Amino acid sequence: MIVGVAKETVPGERRVALVPELVAKLTKSGLEVRVQPGAGLAAGFADAAYQEQGARLEGELSAADILPKVQPPSLEEVAILKEGAVLIGFLQPYSNTAGIRALAARKVTAFAMELMPRITRAQSMDALSAMSTVAGYKAVLLAAVRLPKFFPLLMTAAGTVSPARVFVIGAGVAGLQAIGTAKRLGAVVEAYDTRPVVKEQVESLGGKFVELALETKDAEAKTGYAKAQSEEFYQKQRQMMLTYLAAADVVIPTALVPGQRAPVLITEEMVQAMRRGSIIVDLAAEQGGNCALTEPGKDVERHGVTILGPVNLPSTLPFHASQMYARTVTSYLLHLVKDGKLNLDLSDELTRGPLVTHQGEIVSEVVKKVS
Repeated sequence: MIVGVAKETVPGERRVALVPELVAKLTKSGLEVRVQPGAGLAAGFADAAYQEQGARLEGELSAADILPKVQPPSLEEVAILKEGAVLIGFLQPYSNTAGIRALAARKVTAFAMELMPRITRAQSMDALSAMSTVAGYKAVLLAAVRLPKFFPLLMTAAGTVSPARVFVIGAGVAGLQAIGTAKRLGAVVEAYDTRPVVKEQVESLGGKFVELALETKDAEAKTGYAKAQSEEFYQKQRQMMLTYLAAADVVIPTALVPGQRAPVLITEEMVQAMRRGSIIVDLAAEQGGNCALTEPGKDVERHGVTILGPVNLPSTLPFHASQMYARTVTSYLLHLVKDGKLNLDLSDELTRGPLVTHQGEIVSEVVKKVS
């Protein structure tokens, strides 16, 4: 079977779905790897590096049996896929309705990495967590560049400089990485999450866990992701968080609910209560934002507060983001392939969970609901 690696076509996307170091793993499994010339250049991987590892450079990938990708293919790309091909990547299954239907019509067997079950066996295949690690790290760097203050405590001849105060909302993978990065830069870090079980993780990174008097026993779904809460819950939460926002120099909200608009945790009134010159880096910007004033893809200033709405942060660190993403995709591909052939065991939740389209049908129940 032929694994075809194409150059990503979405504007601004610099990652690549396979890096040279992983080519040998696939060839040892009986797969042939073909890479479109220039596919890895934007991420720092030269064509020669792929060739040295046993890949063949191939400009036309319509003959590929398996296509690992980062971004969903365009409708034009879907049209030239080999009928019955296997596609693995971020497919945006909750919003990319036309794309999913096109994949089904083309009889593509498509796996969405966003739908990977959060179970122990899938840890090496958890692409969302890998990319959240990148986003959490980069969010702190963006804040540090824009904040008109030092992050660390400094003892200087001109006197003592107080450390910056960082407040992280949500202690998932992105939030925990933001906590650790901000702490390493010397900031005083506080973090809040609706799930009390993450307190130990926050404290292990040097952050202070903020506990609010809210009922949170139903805050986590069986999938391991946060559950959406009632508007009454969010109203109480916003009132209780106001004190922490007002004291913060940097606020990094990270709250996402799969398939839904991100909950609004920071209202305009709350922004007005923040210090002038403070920064919000909204990691939920791509799903509407946790801040009511966030504009996805833009940096705006409101009431003296700079609000960053970054999208696709992992693409801004393409070398390591590609390495991490490619490892998850390769791990998953090797789960699906045996002796160089595709072996789909639909009774296995690792195979069934991310499967969106198969044999001309949309087979994912969660995707059917939005398609």
